[in-house]
Amino acid sequence: MRDSSRAFGDNDSGSNGTISTDSDSINTRPIRFRGGGFKPTSNRWAGFIVFALLIALAEWGTRTGWISPLTLPKPSDVVQTFVELFESGLLFKHVVPSLTRLLMGSLIGVSIGIVVGVAIGLFSHVRSGLVPLVAAIFPIPKIALLPLFVIWFGIDEGSKYALIAFGTFTPTVVATYGAVDNVDRTLIRMGQSFGLSWFSIVRKIVLPGALPGILSGLRISLAIAIILLVAAEMLGAEYGIGAYILEAGSLYDLERLFAGVVILSLLGVCVSFVIGVLERRMLAWRV
Repeated sequence: MRDSSRAFGDNDSGSNGTISTDSDSINTRPIRFRGGGFKPTSNRWAGFIVFALLIALAEWGTRTGWISPLTLPKPSDVVQTFVELFESGLLFKHVVPSLTRLLMGSLIGVSIGIVVGVAIGLFSHVRSGLVPLVAAIFPIPKIALLPLFVIWFGIDEGSKYALIAFGTFTPTVVATYGAVDNVDRTLIRMGQSFGLSWFSIVRKIVLPGALPGILSGLRISLAIAIILLVAAEMLGAEYGIGAYILEAGSLYDLERLFAGVVILSLLGVCVSFVIGVLERRMLAWRV
C-alpha cells in the first residue's frame, strides 16, 4: 500500500512533492462549444421548403388519383378559391370581423390573466384564495360554455368576446404565476441585500425574469383563442372564418372548406410571428 502510493507520487509529482503541471506532459484537446451556448440558429428557408414539399405531394397525389378528391382537394383549386374570394371582396368581409373578435377577446383575457397571475405569484393570500378557483375552472371545456355565454351576453358580439376572453384567461394565469414562481430566488435575495425596495425588485428582477414564461404561455393562449373564435362564429355569425367554414362544410365544398382552414393556419403563423418579434425585442437582454 505504501509502496504503491510512493510509486504514484514518483510518477505524478515533482521533486518537491507537488503535482506537475508541465504543459508538455498534458495532452489537451479543445472542446467544441457554440458561441451562443444552446441558442438556436435561424434558417428561414427550411419552413418554406417543408410547406412546398407537402403542397407538391398533395398536388401530385390528387392529380394522379393516389388521393381521392373526396378526401383532399387539389391545392391549385384551393388557390383558385382564394383568388375568387379576394376578387369578390368576401375575403375581407370574413377576415376583418374574425380579427376584430380575436384581438378584442384576447386582449381582455390576456390582460386580466397576466394581472391575476402576477398577483398570485407575489401575494400569498391571493394565491391561497385564487389558485383553487383557477384549478377548478381551468379543465372546463370552454366551447361547452358557449350556450351559457349566449344566454348571458346575447347572440351578438358580446358572447364571442366573452368566450375568447374566458378561454385565454385561465392558461395565461397558469403560465404567468408559474413563470413568477420560477424566477431565481438568489436574484431576489441579492436585490434585497443591495437595499432595493419591493417595487424595484418586482420591476427589475421578477417581471423581467418571468417574461420568457409569460410569452411562452401567450402562444398557447392565442392558439386556444383561434379555436374558440371558430366555435363562436359557427353560432349566430353572418361573417367570419368560422361561419365561412360552417357554410362550406354544410355544402360539402371542400375547396372553400380547405381555404378557410388555410386562413386559420395563416392566422396562427402571423400570431406566432408577432410573438417572436416581441420576444426578440423584449428579451434582448438574454445572451
